[in-house]
Amino acid sequence: MTRFAPVYSALGLILMLFGLTLLLPLGLAHWGGDGAEKSFDVVFLLTVLCGAFLWVRYRRCKHDLKVRDGFLLVVLVWTVLPIFGALPFMLQLGLSHTGAYFEAVAGLTATGATVISGLDQLPPSINLWRCLMHWLGGMGLIVLAVAILPLLGIGGRQMLQVEIPGPMKDSRMTPRVAETAKGLWLVYFGITIACILAYRWAGMSWFDAVCHSFSTVSLGGFSTHDASIGYFDSVAIEWITIVFMIFSGINYATHFVAFKGHSLRAYARDPEAGWFIGVLAISVVILSNYIWKDGVYPDISTALRHTLFHVVSIATTTGYSTTDYAQWSMFAGLWLLFLCSFATSAGSTGGGIKMMRALLLYKQVYRELVRAMHPAAVYNVRLGGQTAPQSVLFAVLAFAFVYMVCIVTLTLVLSFTGLDTVTAFSAVAASINNLGPGLGSVGPSGNYQVLEDFQAWVCIFAMLLGRLEIFTLLVVLTPAFWRK
Repeated sequence: MTRFAPVYSALGLILMLFGLTLLLPLGLAHWGGDGAEKSFDVVFLLTVLCGAFLWVRYRRCKHDLKVRDGFLLVVLVWTVLPIFGALPFMLQLGLSHTGAYFEAVAGLTATGATVISGLDQLPPSINLWRCLMHWLGGMGLIVLAVAILPLLGIGGRQMLQVEIPGPMKDSRMTPRVAETAKGLWLVYFGITIACILAYRWAGMSWFDAVCHSFSTVSLGGFSTHDASIGYFDSVAIEWITIVFMIFSGINYATHFVAFKGHSLRAYARDPEAGWFIGVLAISVVILSNYIWKDGVYPDISTALRHTLFHVVSIATTTGYSTTDYAQWSMFAGLWLLFLCSFATSAGSTGGGIKMMRALLLYKQVYRELVRAMHPAAVYNVRLGGQTAPQSVLFAVLAFAFVYMVCIVTLTLVLSFTGLDTVTAFSAVAASINNLGPGLGSVGPSGNYQVLEDFQAWVCIFAMLLGRLEIFTLLVVLTPAFWRK
């Protein structure tokens, strides 16, 4: 279809860019001789050649991307790139097509769900590739493409607006779209470097520090060890992880403004940041006291340590663990799943509906209560000192409705296939919120290997729905999208 020629051309460029990122694990495989050299050689060449073919075939079409093209490009990026990202798992580890694609989607969407066990024995280059996909997908490959490929000349604004999460996509930090993308990635890169150095200072090896920094800053959750962060049994490492998870759960535009202005006022003016920190603090106080009195831990300090880590980890949709929190009461597990659905800020690397939408929903409900008592009252929904437009409120209400419908529908589908209710619900909730571990059979002590192929594809669909904020994917699936 030649009308989508600029989409295919841009996809080719992004695919070549994605292929270049394979040089990092490829170089490590050759330098360390870990046995994965041939696999990465083949995948690198195949990825770059396929991208080059698309670009050469459609590069002569120069017209700008339209809004419809932007939707299609984003969906293609997040569905096609995992095909190539999955190839090292197939060639080196012998995973099935479904298992390898699941792992790649979980990596690029920064979900962190895995079907691989024995992480400690994997070739280092494979572990690096898993975590690198987190890092690339965390900020978004499209944003990266807009940042370093301004010569695309095919409508970067449409790409960026569809890719950046949150209900208010038109707000920009700089006048030019490319400068906005560069600003986001510079902050992202700087925070990653700081995280690497902090992990190394706390005692991690350079390899573990790099891999876990990629996973922490992207809020992905992949680890190089089956025991996750619990492998290190280090209070210092846990605190560093907590700090950087919280930092990455805040809007990166706020970080950019704070760094650029050399002032912390940006955080005080951010309407989401205060609520984000407040929700975390209240949850830590309630759950730590609850599990201590429930007899899970012998003293309040131990309960506070594990509760603080897991509240931040799950609320930010990272999914790291230091202990099997699935052994806590069902109340605690459901509270954690509830947090992952809304706690992170729009413009962060976290999943869920985002704190901004949650605040707008709360304020809209409050307005309806006021109007019920005082029908003549004029009450505007305000956030951050600004009145939220009716179009934004309607969009948020629609998003919340579709979000709940998707969770209920996909849970019923998994339950129909024979999964128990707790596993089915938590797998869907963890996937659509890009969290990773859930409860039941897919809890922190297990993984998604227990799922059959069809069940895994349901979770893949849920991960893509969550990463693309539902509407981006559903729009492309509607018949109206394909009509001229």
